[in-house]
Amino acid sequence: MNRRTFLNLAASSALPAAGASNRRPNFLIVMADQHRAGLTRATGGTLDTMPALDRLAASGASFDRAYTPAPLCVPARVSMLTGRWPHAHRVRQNSAARFASYSKDLFDVAREAGYKTGLAGKNHSHLTAQRVDFFRDYGHLQGSKPQNPSREQLEFEAWMMHLNHGVAAEPSPHGLEVQFPYRIVSDAIEFIQSAGDNPYALWVSFPEPHNPYQVPKPYFDMFPPESVPPRTVGPEVLKSKGFKWEWLRKLEEETYPGYDSHWRRTRSNYLGMLRLIDDQIDRLLKRVDLANTVIVYLTDHGDFFCDYGLIRKGVDLPEALTRIPMIWAGPGIRPQSKPAAFVSTADLMPTICEAMGAPIPPGAQGRSLWPMLQGGDYPAEEFRSIYSEVGFGGMYYDAGDRINERWGRVAGPQGAIPTFDELNPVTQSGNLKMVRMGDWKLTFDMLGNGALYNLAEDPYELRNLYGTPSLAQTQSQLTAELLAWTIRTQDDLPTAAYATKWPQRNWYATYRNHS
Repeated sequence: MNRRTFLNLAASSALPAAGASNRRPNFLIVMADQHRAGLTRATGGTLDTMPALDRLAASGASFDRAYTPAPLCVPARVSMLTGRWPHAHRVRQNSAARFASYSKDLFDVAREAGYKTGLAGKNHSHLTAQRVDFFRDYGHLQGSKPQNPSREQLEFEAWMMHLNHGVAAEPSPHGLEVQFPYRIVSDAIEFIQSAGDNPYALWVSFPEPHNPYQVPKPYFDMFPPESVPPRTVGPEVLKSKGFKWEWLRKLEEETYPGYDSHWRRTRSNYLGMLRLIDDQIDRLLKRVDLANTVIVYLTDHGDFFCDYGLIRKGVDLPEALTRIPMIWAGPGIRPQSKPAAFVSTADLMPTICEAMGAPIPPGAQGRSLWPMLQGGDYPAEEFRSIYSEVGFGGMYYDAGDRINERWGRVAGPQGAIPTFDELNPVTQSGNLKMVRMGDWKLTFDMLGNGALYNLAEDPYELRNLYGTPSLAQTQSQLTAELLAWTIRTQDDLPTAAYATKWPQRNWYATYRNHS
């Protein structure tokens, strides 16, 4: 046997499907792009940005300690679909989706189980139209192409191409129905109707609140600049964060001179985008059979949200970029707010496999959360920490290097406002890994440089405590935890002639201290 042991396959296959009904459940994955955690009222935000999402969270399980495997789009999305960390699936850049390495992904499992499958929205992964039953792909500046686009759709997309990932100082001159979230939900509803009585697995993927930061009225005025949350840290802290952070700030300032003086407008637009998405989630849920649909809401990574004087994403593994919202709701899921468990985007695929009654494919590294979501027993030790990573490899660029001035600069379409690429060879140079456990975060790079932060006291990671004598035990414990995660997520594909013993549900803690 060259896959999982017969014992594990049999146990996984025998698990019941979600809910008490004899019908197989639908699976609806709703993803926003670059939605930073903690900005809804239920998650500690001061403004009521996403009431529908908060209601969904109250009906299910809302994780306060969910993390992305990598804080950039394609690696994180490939991890979601394959259950593998980037160094295993081999996609560490947004331009490398075609190199994804895995045995089966979520849509392979769903189709083999007899599910109708679909994508409505932003893809930015290895998924192709030929591998699902329904495929409506959107970008950040252009939507899925209907056969006969309306004049307003064409005008809106021309306006978006001109804005070119910038921050709109005025409301979008076009109505709600041409905005991508509205069109994506319309596509999703079309797919759900076409599925009929067949069970389905649908990925609804909003390009927002990713840049360009723009919204039409009434969302543009919904959270006025003077009402947005105050900023705790600005560009004054960047010197303590190092060269890459300062270089990114310089790149942004050269592209948008004086942009940081308008940080309140940027935040206002971002929060308006959240409400626009929320209204469309509410619209979608009204067309879903809630009694028989498992719903997951998450994002691929966070956003600086103008903290540190930065926008978008781009450097290292700060909480602003790595911690994400994650909500599970639907049949069989017990309402529970903020479970103590540390979880990952990579856990989504194994969880859905178990809820479907399908075995976890070989090579998947995430863990099934299904017993936890049902309110059953699970080993707390298994979920005591989580791991993330970033970097294109090689050495860091620093101030002593002759850096190509074209790196990070993007002209865009003719006549468009210039923009920048925050995920460039400078900001992504080197390799950095992190582990989160308790109140602590440890990062470690390829040169042996460590950083240790107490996030309860230092949420913006400004005081590196690595090497502090009084914290030697804490540092040693987190170093061992990071090493264990690194070894655990080593790529085990391809499988060959010999059987491998895998822990059921990928729960390694079950076997700790028993080897």
